[in-house]
This record gives sequence, structure tokens and C-alpha cells, in this order.
Amino acid sequence: MSDAHALTVYLGEALGRYHFGQAHPFGPLRYPAFERAFRERGLDARCARAAPVEADEAAIRRFHTAEYVARVRAASKLGVGYLDYGDTPAVRGIYEATAFVVGSVLDGLCRILDGETRRVFVPIAGLHHARRDSAAGFCVFNDCGVAIETALRVHGLDRVAYVDIDAHHGDGVFYAFEREPRLIFADLHQDGRTLYPGTGAAEETGRGPAEGTKLNIPMPPGADDAAFLRQWPRVEAHLRRFAPEFILLQCGVDSLRGDPITALAYSERAHAHAAAQLRRLADELCAGRLLAMGGGGYNLDNIARGWCAVVEALA
Repeated sequence: MSDAHALTVYLGEALGRYHFGQAHPFGPLRYPAFERAFRERGLDARCARAAPVEADEAAIRRFHTAEYVARVRAASKLGVGYLDYGDTPAVRGIYEATAFVVGSVLDGLCRILDGETRRVFVPIAGLHHARRDSAAGFCVFNDCGVAIETALRVHGLDRVAYVDIDAHHGDGVFYAFEREPRLIFADLHQDGRTLYPGTGAAEETGRGPAEGTKLNIPMPPGADDAAFLRQWPRVEAHLRRFAPEFILLQCGVDSLRGDPITALAYSERAHAHAAAQLRRLADELCAGRLLAMGGGGYNLDNIARGWCAVVEALA
């Protein structure tokens, strides 16, 4: 495989449609902020590019209940109200917009498993709060969960790792797979006592047959790069212990200093470090198979710097 095809980045207006309007933190300027910086830094010359792909309903229902998917379809046509208790508006067209997020992640998963590319980055993705039967925290469909179910059930993988460095705990993934030993979970997040969703205590390590397969690392408000780097080796040790066949990274940049709704203080160097180390670990353990999803982040400068740092590290 040539270096030019070692990383594939998904770009296209269809991904930019996933937003909730100008007044919402998850607004329409997030995707353009990344794409502009991506091109200005010349990163388009260092990786392959792929157009967004829309997931069909059958794929979405690998993780979500049929009743919930139908509810999103109906709400998407009306474009009024909320899909949860007030964070996630039912804007018109949100079903199709989210289907492109899920489909792009699944297409990337397939390209990696088929050997077309080693690594993938999907900027508008990593909607890790959505539950099997409901929306939550700006997340309509959980593309991470759909990808995990697809890797395990459709492609027959035995061990999939999910690493999350978003400021918010990836509760939609954690609780959906809390008893699933094939999902190796590691999450560094702002302490749930100080930030939504209020979960992810260090004592939450999985249940039943999955006990010990989950690692939660709550970080205190104000934690900086030095604090991140002190904790990061625990993530690598956890993954080495279970030797995954595929690695998913949710690299939300709301953990960078200056985000308007969180209180961590990393720089983009933390995200570059995580991406580079996981790239090396993937090369060592699982033939380079690594799929990164942009996740949260509500400061446009942080989005541009943080996601470009991840792309540079993966390329």
C-alpha cells in the first residue's frame, strides 16, 4: 500500500449538514472550519479523500432500535421539538444528515478491513452519547456503536478497541457494551461530577463477562497536556493487554483549552500524541487498522487545530 493511501479523510458537504443551527453549540461552521484548515495546511496532498456515504436503515438498526429509528425519521420530516430532553433539536433533515455520518464511518471501516487504506479520519462523527433507543447530548445516531456492532457481528472480529479523548464521557458506547467482553474500552474525560453526562467513574470497569475490559480515567477540570501525558500510558497498557484487531478513536476537541462548554486545558499536542501512539500501536497489534472520528468541540479554532493535528499524526 502506498503512503498516499495510508490515510483516507472523508470530506463533503453532506457531513457538514449534521448541525442544529447557528444558535446551537453544534452549529454549521464546525465542518467548514476543519476543511478550510485542512486544505490551507496542504493536508489534502498527504492523504486520500473519500466522499460521504449514506447508511441504510438496516445498518443503523444494528445498534439502534427500530422504534427509535422510526421516531427520528418522523421528527426529521416535521423539524420541530427535541429528540431528547432539550440538547438535541429535531431539525428538518436530521435523519439524512446523521445517516451520512454513520455511513461514512461504516464505509471507512470497510475500506480498512478490505485493505484499501490503513487509517481513516471522519471529521463530523463520533456521536458517542446517543443510546440504542434515544438521542442525547447533540447525538442522534451513535456511529461509534454502529461501527462496533458492524465490526463484531458483520465482519466477525473478536476484539475491537474504542478509545475516547473527548471531554465528555462516551456513555452511549460504554453502557451499550458494558457487558460485552469483545469491546475494549478506554476513555479519558472531564470528571463526571463536573460535566455532562455525569458518568465514567474509575470504578466502572465493565460488568459480568466484560469485567476489567473497560477503563475510565476521569480528569479534573483544568487538566493540561502534562496531566494527559501522565495518564496516557494506562490506555496503551490496557490495549496491549487485550490485543485488539481494530482500533476506533473518538478524538473530540472539546478537551482543548478554550472550549465554551468544558473545562479541560489540553492543547492540540495531546491529540497529536494520542493519534500518533495509537497509529504505532495499531501497526504493532492489528495491521494498522485505525479509524478516527472527530467527536465534539465547540471552539472553531480548536476544531481546526485539533483535528488537523490528528490528521497530521495519522498521515
